Amino acid sequence: MPEQRYAILHFTDGTQLKFEFPKQTEDSNIANKIQKLLDNSCLMIEADGSLLTIPISSIKYIQSHPSPGVIPDYAIKNAKLVD
Repeated sequence: MPEQRYAILHFTDGTQLKFEFPKQTEDSNIANKIQKLLDNSCLMIEADGSLLTIPISSIKYIQSHPSPGVIPDYAIKNAKLVD
């Protein structure tokens, strides 16, 4: 069974969308995937037979789980979210 993941897109207007999906890439490729995402003006997600095109400018942040085993070296690691 493929490893299930999820991502919550938090939008600048306060709304959010949650997506569940199987693992998309090997952890060693995650830095390249993140860079490609940041280089584009839209995030494209195929879900339920439709293609969603979401402007990056409308996204406040993306919360994804679980964290990949290998993350870019410029990322802060082992942080704890506090109120």
